[in-house]
Amino acid sequence: MGRVDLDAYVHAHVHEWRRLEELTRQRRLSGAESDELVERYQQVATHLSVVRTSAPDASLVAYLSSVLAKARTRSAGTRTASWRGVVSFFTERFPAALYRIRYWWLGTLAANVLVTGVMIWWLLGNPVVEQSLMDPAQVDQLVNQDFENYYSENAASHFALQVWINNAWVSALCLALGILGLPVVYLLFNNIANLAIIGSIMIRHDHGGHFFGLILPHGLLELTAVFVAGGMGLRLFWSWIEPGSLTRTQSVAREGRTAGTIALGLVAVLLVSGIIEAFVTPSPLPTEARVGIGILAEACFFAYVFGLGRAAYARGHTGDLDAALLEDKVASAA
Repeated sequence: MGRVDLDAYVHAHVHEWRRLEELTRQRRLSGAESDELVERYQQVATHLSVVRTSAPDASLVAYLSSVLAKARTRSAGTRTASWRGVVSFFTERFPAALYRIRYWWLGTLAANVLVTGVMIWWLLGNPVVEQSLMDPAQVDQLVNQDFENYYSENAASHFALQVWINNAWVSALCLALGILGLPVVYLLFNNIANLAIIGSIMIRHDHGGHFFGLILPHGLLELTAVFVAGGMGLRLFWSWIEPGSLTRTQSVAREGRTAGTIALGLVAVLLVSGIIEAFVTPSPLPTEARVGIGILAEACFFAYVFGLGRAAYARGHTGDLDAALLEDKVASAA
């Protein structure tokens, strides 16, 4: 697009840009005007994309970026989050993100399960390690009192909050430190090492059924959530190592935004696992029933990912932000 063409393009659309500016300056917007604001925002974002691609005039790009930024701020200030947006997040954006990075968190899950099994097997064959970690009195305390009491020593509601905060913190660290790579591996290893040590002690002292009966109801979903966070963290690290067709900055930015989506969604997943841990794990229900609830919760999660997630991904959702918002952000950095 040459200068003459650019002038013609500006002449054809300048009234739409001025109308969007006018809407951003109004103190109050009616329902129809709020809808118009959103529609004009999308139109102008498209215009900005055309200008940037065909005739990247610096002053025009800056002007349109400024108008869009004001419109986005005004839109956020005049509209509250709707149930439609919440539903869209949990039926499209979050499950699509889980599905897109499925190989990363499934690989993380498989690797951790394998390493945990190997560690338990090795610890059972080397009892001297247990003796170096705990004396007989401490082992007896753990096996016969502490392990079970851990799940019932506090009120269920308080315990649910405590568990949710702890696991949310571990998951958040995996996501926040993901760009560095190795800290994620360290966090995951520490997590499963503690599980393997306690598991081997319980199994050695004939409390294996007790151990799995208390771990599995909530642990299946809880650990899967942690592995999802770990997988996303490692994917973020790899986006820096191997950006593919994108620039390194674009690749890291895209996976960073997806990590934000994963973080928000895992809040809900960990809340569910925390409720199970607080109300189901210590309940008087038969072990089979408690474990069955844990398996059901895990099956629902996988159905969520490979049902809703696959369908949302096929429709073009990736877990990233909307294209219009991305366009504005990219243009602002031009």
